[in-house]
Amino acid sequence: MRVLFMCTANSCRSILSEAMFNHLAPAGFEAVSAGSFPKGQVLPRSLSTLEQAGISTDGLHSKGNDAFASNPPDIVITVCDKAAGETCPVYFGPALKSHWGLADPSYVIGDEALIDAAFRSTLTTIQQRCQAFLELPLARLNRDQLKRELDRIGTL
Repeated sequence: MRVLFMCTANSCRSILSEAMFNHLAPAGFEAVSAGSFPKGQVLPRSLSTLEQAGISTDGLHSKGNDAFASNPPDIVITVCDKAAGETCPVYFGPALKSHWGLADPSYVIGDEALIDAAFRSTLTTIQQRCQAFLELPLARLNRDQLKRELDRIGTL
């Protein structure tokens, strides 16, 4: 199963989600990420947050959803934060879609400790959601049931 995590810049939330999902996922699962307006580089603090958590950053880079045209995902999960006024990217295609809104920790203003705490908190939320996803009885869920479960997980 291939999961695409999408946000606007593909430099923070979707990158953190891709890395965490792949860190937790068993064989047969793969996460990738993309942005509707990719920044072209991953935020250094995203990478350092992952490294501090013991999660590999190998191969992470900012890209658009056109990078997956030849190998489309089964599921698309948007992680932008509608409450922050962002335009959430839309992926057109047969993939099942869900939204797991996350506030962008790169917008946090304050000292280094406060910013680090925001990134760690975002990564913890992503971890909880990815674990809940991977615990689903996927073989027993039809498409509509899976959509409902993914949407529920997005509220955790």
